[in-house]
Amino acid sequence: MKIGLYFGSFNPIHIGHLVIANYMAEHSDLDQIWFVVTPHNPFKKKSSLLDNHQRLELVYLATKEYSKLKPSDIEFNLPQPNYTVNTLAYLQEKYPNKEFSLIMGEDNLKGFHKWKNYEVILENHHIYVYPRISGGHIETQFDEHKKIHKVNAPIMELSSTYIRNSIKQGINIKPMLPEHVWEYLDIMNFYR
Repeated sequence: MKIGLYFGSFNPIHIGHLVIANYMAEHSDLDQIWFVVTPHNPFKKKSSLLDNHQRLELVYLATKEYSKLKPSDIEFNLPQPNYTVNTLAYLQEKYPNKEFSLIMGEDNLKGFHKWKNYEVILENHHIYVYPRISGGHIETQFDEHKKIHKVNAPIMELSSTYIRNSIKQGINIKPMLPEHVWEYLDIMNFYR
C-alpha cells in the first residue's frame, strides 16, 4: 500500500488541505493520505497553536467521511525537535509492508536542499509536489528528479493563519472549513 504523508500543524485544518489531499488520493498512485499532525515544540511559545490532541481531533473530524484520508499522531511520541527523515525511518520500521511518500507544496521543495538528510529521503521515498504561488526557484537537482512528481492539483492559497485571524476578528469563514471542524471550533470557542 502506498501512503502519502501530508505534514502540517493543521491549526486548523481547512478545505484547502482537504482539496489537495483528496486530489492526491484520487489523481495519483497513492492509496491513502495520512495527515501527520506535527506536535507543538515544547521549547517554542506559540499561544495561537492549539493543543496537539485538539488539532488531531480537528483532522479526524475533517477526514472521517473520506476513506482514503486518515489522521496521524505518529510524531507525538517521537523525540523533539523531530526531523522528517526520522519520522520516515520510524514509519518504515513500524509498517514494513507500506511504502511512504511525502506530499509537499512547491514552496517547500524550493528549500528542500536545506532539510536534514534530504538525500536519504530522496533515496528511499518519492515526493509528490502540489503547486503554490511563491517566489524563488527550484534547485536544478530537483527539477527533473525521477522521484519527485509534480501533481497538477488545484492551487489553494487559503491559510490557517488567515482562518485564525478572521475568527478572532469575527469574520464569517464558515465556508472555508469542513462543517464538523467549524462546529467544533465554534463550540470550543477557539481562536477568539
